Amino acid sequence: MKLTKRQAAIIGAYTGIACGPFSDIQELAEELLGRPIFTHEFASEKLVDELKAKSKPLFLEICA
Repeated sequence: MKLTKRQAAIIGAYTGIACGPFSDIQELAEELLGRPIFTHEFASEKLVDELKAKSKPLFLEICA
């Protein structure tokens, strides 16, 4: 089964492992966090932790 663009972005946002374009992950991150995010911000542990927490429910939906 092939992942959708959104599913790939969710997996990337939650795990930090990209299985699609980074731009899709960044777009999802902006949606989940409710603000624009600069590429360099993904190096911030605080942002990564916040993104993981916000994307967890979506990730678990894929896994179920």
